[in-house]
Amino acid sequence: MEISDWRARIDALDEEIVKLISRRAEAARAIGELKRTSSLPVYEPGREQAVFDHVRRVNPGPLNEAEIQHVYERIVDVMRTLQKRENEERIR
Repeated sequence: MEISDWRARIDALDEEIVKLISRRAEAARAIGELKRTSSLPVYEPGREQAVFDHVRRVNPGPLNEAEIQHVYERIVDVMRTLQKRENEERIR
């Protein structure tokens, strides 16, 4: 394969990843709404650690455990921000 072929493959994979992240965000929004109506905190460090433990456990590589966790730390941070923003908008 040529570099252009690999780049086309990466573009296609990125499109799939964006769709999956969007689906994850929809789930996070729903959870955020349940947290709001149940007066639960947005930040749940135990749950976040469970997510990190899970993705490290199912990670097939080639990223190592620390690298895949780093990716997920950012994803979880963005999802937490989404929940906070939506909660603030509903309070207004």
